[in-house]
Amino acid sequence: MPDYSDDLIKDILTRTRRIAVVGMSMNPVRPSYYVARYLAIKGFEVIPVNPGHAGVEAFGAQVVPSLEAIEGDVDMVDIFRRSEAVPPIVDAALARFPRLQTIWMQIGVEHGAAAAKAEACGVDVIQNRCPKIEYQRLFGELRKGGFATGIISSRL
Repeated sequence: MPDYSDDLIKDILTRTRRIAVVGMSMNPVRPSYYVARYLAIKGFEVIPVNPGHAGVEAFGAQVVPSLEAIEGDVDMVDIFRRSEAVPPIVDAALARFPRLQTIWMQIGVEHGAAAAKAEACGVDVIQNRCPKIEYQRLFGELRKGGFATGIISSRL
């Protein structure tokens, strides 16, 4: 697993404003849903990408069927798909978003060749990490014991 400095991850999360979340589920118990929801709550503009839910609204945005259907640019593409599905997503992101800054692959998602291709184009790549967890960790939202402020009741 690649090792990333806290400074790099913090820089990415600080400069990012618009995130395409590829593979977002509409099921609120799925990580792709609650991570996207958390990011939206934190002020990121989240564009959900899932062809099975295209046209449905989530977090104030309409779900789009593909990266190609997104109007305007995005800063980050956050991938909630299996590792073998990553290369065509990276190819589409690089082709569609000329100012793309980051490809982020969720926990359990890694693809060395796709990561190298994105990095060769000047795009930062994070693999096998979760932006929600990293945001909470780096911006002081985790309490001792690992509970997230505002997520777990303070009465526990």
